[in-house]
Amino acid sequence: MKRVVIVSKSSEVSDQIVAQAIEQRLQSQGHVVFRDLDAESNMLWAKSVMDQIHQADLLVPLLSKAAASSEHLAYQIETAHDTAQKHSGKPAIIPCLIQWVGPIPEPLGGLLAPIHHLLWEDEQDTEKLLEDIETRIRSLEDIGSATPTRIQPGLRLMPKAAPKPKPMRIDFEKQGLPKGPLPLEPIGGAVPLHSEFYIQRQVDRDFKDALTRYDSIVLVKGPRQIGKTSLLARGLQMSRERGAKVALTDFQKFNACHLADVNSFYLSLAESLADQLDLDVLPADVWDERRGPNVNFERFIRKEVLDHMHAPLVWGLDEVDRLFSCPFGSEVFGLFRSWHNERALDPESPWAGLTLCIAYATEAHLFISDMNQSPFNVGTRLRLDDFDASQIEELNRRYGTPLKDSTDIAHFHQLLAGHPYLVRRGLHEMASRKTTLQEMTVKADKDDGLFGDHLRRILVVLAKDPQLTDVLKGVLAGKGCPDPESFYRLRSAGLIEGTSEQACRPRCELYRRFLQRHL
Repeated sequence: MKRVVIVSKSSEVSDQIVAQAIEQRLQSQGHVVFRDLDAESNMLWAKSVMDQIHQADLLVPLLSKAAASSEHLAYQIETAHDTAQKHSGKPAIIPCLIQWVGPIPEPLGGLLAPIHHLLWEDEQDTEKLLEDIETRIRSLEDIGSATPTRIQPGLRLMPKAAPKPKPMRIDFEKQGLPKGPLPLEPIGGAVPLHSEFYIQRQVDRDFKDALTRYDSIVLVKGPRQIGKTSLLARGLQMSRERGAKVALTDFQKFNACHLADVNSFYLSLAESLADQLDLDVLPADVWDERRGPNVNFERFIRKEVLDHMHAPLVWGLDEVDRLFSCPFGSEVFGLFRSWHNERALDPESPWAGLTLCIAYATEAHLFISDMNQSPFNVGTRLRLDDFDASQIEELNRRYGTPLKDSTDIAHFHQLLAGHPYLVRRGLHEMASRKTTLQEMTVKADKDDGLFGDHLRRILVVLAKDPQLTDVLKGVLAGKGCPDPESFYRLRSAGLIEGTSEQACRPRCELYRRFLQRHL
């Protein structure tokens, strides 16, 4: 008997046809099946969903085009993936693609790419799908916990890098966009490099200046969905155009085997760089376990990377928060800091040709005890902020002015406070469905409203931390945060804004309304 969790987009008819068929078949075979039926949002529901995923043997996500854009569904899959990394492969994930054509978007693409997918096009495929699921269940075997990697020549821990992007001119000072509405494009994830809906902020110009100077360390900080990855992508592309070598590491794509120990981590990191930079050597071929992990990795970067570069190397590190909870995180950050120090002491050293661009959300000092061994208090520090009213006005123009006047823009700004993802999602909805601001506002904080999926994800995240939830209740009541740590954690999560524990408030009116009703 297996404990099975089925997650899907309940508003999609085809998804529910498949979900019900899977549920009935597995229950008839004695399995315990839980379906997230999108009950009314509350903390009890949110905790129940998380508990079910943590206790499950299997997670069966049903991915239709509508479901793939669901933040709540994506978080459920990410939670299952992270849980499996820590609990001997449980829950196993069996993705089912529902009437799907094309690649799976990030971040789900990176998580699900190594897993065999099952397909469903119409009801004629139902029986075959059920048989495939039964076969997968029978074939499941417990996966042992990760163990330190034995380094051997030719060893590879990371998949080969994806093909390099085609050259694309990035203009940080772009002007003269079309006056009329632009063709709409999907919302979610990083804004494509070619997108006319990307709004430049002062931080874009500051980032450009730092990369033009080839600063040693450039820190890009901001909460989730504020545009860190989009900014990083544009900075890296500009560096390519200027002749620099460029690499990008997204730590969200690292699995348990890559994070099992510091040696495996460095080896995986080095492999990724070797692939992206088209090096002729595999890290395992020059790794000597007698030297120790830090020395091995530093030696590889210096001798096999920087010494062979005839141009500066700009290395983007995205989702660095993933390392804060690793037992060796401080060791890695200390090594990055040492490169910065060596560059300052010897401008002619190989490290003078290396720029690290580090994107993160969490307050580093909460995890790093010795900030003198940290890269987070040196270099160029940039912080992304929400859109201001003028930036919302410009984005509104690009969407064909669904907000009709300055009064509409002011009300829209008050509701969403310039949250970049929510602003774009709201304008996209009004432009594509001809929804009025009043219609959107009335249902904005409701479970079945435009932002319901986004808001439900917040509840599920909070359900994992009852203590922080209690602090947030106090903020909603006007009491502020009881200590700096809770203030920084809530601000890093993008739930509050402010400058101190007592001078803080919900990030936007939408959050205030929703959280007051559900917490």
